[in-house]
Amino acid sequence: MNITVFGGAQPKEGTQAYEEARELGMLLAQRGHAVLTGGYMGTMEAVSRGAHEAGGHVIGVTCIDIEEWRKSRPNQWVKEERRKQTLTERLTGLIEGCDAAIALPGGAGTLAEISLMWNLMIVESLPPRPLTLIGRGWQSTFDRFFNEFETYMPIHQRELLYFAEDVKTAVEKLQG
Repeated sequence: MNITVFGGAQPKEGTQAYEEARELGMLLAQRGHAVLTGGYMGTMEAVSRGAHEAGGHVIGVTCIDIEEWRKSRPNQWVKEERRKQTLTERLTGLIEGCDAAIALPGGAGTLAEISLMWNLMIVESLPPRPLTLIGRGWQSTFDRFFNEFETYMPIHQRELLYFAEDVKTAVEKLQG
């Protein structure tokens, strides 16, 4: 399968967040999955590196808008680049190009990726596929969201999101 991984650009090599993302890339590649990321630094780099080191295929969905804003280039482990002009096109490429998606911790960009994919599945613009959010942060954020806005989200919409404590559990959930 093609697995998109969402996550923050902040983690640096040697940090727990970076190593967790690297492990996720490795575990996915070991199971024969290709990984798609935003293609740059942080979580994207770590996942790409882990997948590459495990012999997997690494796809970077990049965009000119990000490169002009951040002055960055795709990381060295990207083997197939799917270059887009805008951030919106990039998000669409990450979401529509996957059979499943996993979100590691992140900020506003990661939340936007999760929200867009989830909403596309809710309105049936995107066929349902696994969308797994890793870590207590996402679990507590969405628990609070569901609690505060319960009447806006029927249970069948909430059930489109899966939660996993760690990367190993997330990958196991993909295997069924």
